Amino acid sequence: MGSRSALIVPVMWGNHPEGPRGGKGGAGDTEPLEGKITEPLTSDTVSTKRQRIAELAREDPKRAFRSLAHHIDVEFLQEAFRRTRKDGATGVDGQTASEYEERLEENLRSLLDRFKSGRYHAPPVRRTYVPKGDGSQRRPIGIPTFEDKVLQRAVVMVLEAVYEQDFLPCSYGCRPGRSAHHALDDLWQGLMSVGGGWVLEIDIKSFFDSLSHSQLRGILDQRVRDGVLRRMIDKWLAAGVMEGTTLSYPDAGTPQGGVVSPLLANIYLHEVLDGWFARDVKPRLRGRAFMVRYADDLVMVFAREDDARRVLDVLPKRLGRYGLTLHPTKTRLLEFRPRSGGTPRPHNGDKGSFDFLGFTHYWGRGRRGFCWVVKRKTAGSRFGRALKRVYEWCRRHRHAPVPEQHQQLVGMLRGHGNYYGIRGNSEALSRFHEAVKRAWQKWLNRRSNKARMTWERFKGLLKRYPLPSPVVRHWGRPCAANP
Repeated sequence: MGSRSALIVPVMWGNHPEGPRGGKGGAGDTEPLEGKITEPLTSDTVSTKRQRIAELAREDPKRAFRSLAHHIDVEFLQEAFRRTRKDGATGVDGQTASEYEERLEENLRSLLDRFKSGRYHAPPVRRTYVPKGDGSQRRPIGIPTFEDKVLQRAVVMVLEAVYEQDFLPCSYGCRPGRSAHHALDDLWQGLMSVGGGWVLEIDIKSFFDSLSHSQLRGILDQRVRDGVLRRMIDKWLAAGVMEGTTLSYPDAGTPQGGVVSPLLANIYLHEVLDGWFARDVKPRLRGRAFMVRYADDLVMVFAREDDARRVLDVLPKRLGRYGLTLHPTKTRLLEFRPRSGGTPRPHNGDKGSFDFLGFTHYWGRGRRGFCWVVKRKTAGSRFGRALKRVYEWCRRHRHAPVPEQHQQLVGMLRGHGNYYGIRGNSEALSRFHEAVKRAWQKWLNRRSNKARMTWERFKGLLKRYPLPSPVVRHWGRPCAANP
């Protein structure tokens, strides 16, 4: 089965038909609460079923599947249970994963019977909020019940086998084997190949709240017409949102944070943007172009300004057909090229730089000083947000035992480094590391007026409880023109 696994799990990063590697398509705090779990399947039976679905989908790109739900059985649900995060927040019923697991076989059989017979009632999602941007705004997150997460995971495993054959290489996020670092790497490769060009930053206003249910149903009709699955998806869309004691039923959108929501979003945006850009836009352009999309965050890159402006003019109409609108202030077109003189464009203002997936992209001299390269550093807003989170944690837990504080801070630093530890970002990593040390020292110093934690004393404490040094973990691949 190993040779056929690529039908479901894409392993190629390439997405530039005219760029470094070829391909058939164009070019944060986004992880849902249920987690992005992409480990291999443990059940050979489940794997075989998914492979068969994938083969049929790839053989006939226009095939509409009318019978898929029969693949979901108890063993399929057991695999879905294994792949569902167990430490996530609880839904409206308050049931935890451990409580559900106590009678797992009985619960899964009951779930399967209700799902197949149509007696399953999708419970409302519990709405909570997480900080957005600089913390002055909050993003709504929907949290399903644990049993609902298991069923959503099973349905996603089936639908994923179909749609992974359709999705283009330009899309990343909430897809198996395609992480934010893959998106960043392909964006870097494309920018270096095109030589910069014009970058169109696109922000879809309140995408997860604006997704049209009727448009989504029409898009799903093209590939999936299984009555059981479609009835279940409709129930999830109409399940309602519980906020405190208030239950509401939005007529659009899908709760960000659910298990099935990211896949539905990718299916929607594949039709609205990915396929449209590759099929209708690129053949009409005069120069090279590509796009990179991570969930609902995306950028388009054009070699020519006139091409970029033509696309910017028609983009609002294209999105409007599907009930979506561009954010008026966050969508912008900028020239992204190195200066002809001896100094790079500024990378701390509006001109000559842009942010994508938590990194500021700008032009600078290579390490040898002979050529211009696209450089990346932690975006200022993300740097400040992460440091504020550490600062607040140290303040609230300053009286906790030092070993416990040390363990938590080690985890924070490693988590920060796992994402932001990319090639060329060592300076920002070092600054963050030093800022964390100073935050820890400050709040240890305020534990007591009697025993002061001076900097000299703190350096001694660090020898006993060392913090991990900043390490570049993601080196990417050097551009052929700029090794």
